[in-house]
Amino acid sequence: MKRFLDDPDACTRPGNPVIADLLYGWGNEGWSAQDEYLTHCIARALAVRGPILECGSGLSTILVGSIAKQRGQRHWALEHTPDWAAKVQAYLSRYQLDAVVLCVKPLRDYGDFGWYDPPLESMPGGFGLVVCDGPPGDTKGGRYGLVPIMRNRLGPDCVILLDDAGREEERAVARRWEAELGVPFDVLGSVKPYIELTAGARTRALDPDLS
Repeated sequence: MKRFLDDPDACTRPGNPVIADLLYGWGNEGWSAQDEYLTHCIARALAVRGPILECGSGLSTILVGSIAKQRGQRHWALEHTPDWAAKVQAYLSRYQLDAVVLCVKPLRDYGDFGWYDPPLESMPGGFGLVVCDGPPGDTKGGRYGLVPIMRNRLGPDCVILLDDAGREEERAVARRWEAELGVPFDVLGSVKPYIELTAGARTRALDPDLS
């Protein structure tokens, strides 16, 4: 972690030994974002303007949150599992990553889909990056809820990174977002595919009431 904090810019390419060691040390290899997705999240976090939103939490929260702190930004992470959130928060506290706001609430039923229950009244607008690795795939509607719930919070040129694009369910979610936002998505990654979609500029053009 010290090596990462000293030079996060060096950790933006797959195969980086620092990222490999962090993934191994985190010990959640069955679920953690693997290095293609994780390094792309790091690269985007280094380039983004505005606050960052993360759906789900884990090692990426620690790494992206450290970048947010270095850049004077805020990183909002949504989590629904208290025990897992406690593990993540312990590392946030250990590395004094006070730029991260970890929001822990049970998933909420929105009718056609389930999703997180974010504290919208206290959240900023203008999110520049969304790291979407939750909720779990067996949630009603999968990860679809991000766009209908958070659409008015996406800033100009907001980039959404959706993990697990090897699953048809994630591709179906991306197709729904594509239709609703009017922007295409790209499937990236050669080993563990993920999706990138730039949503914000088109969203603002479609929604004149966006604050």
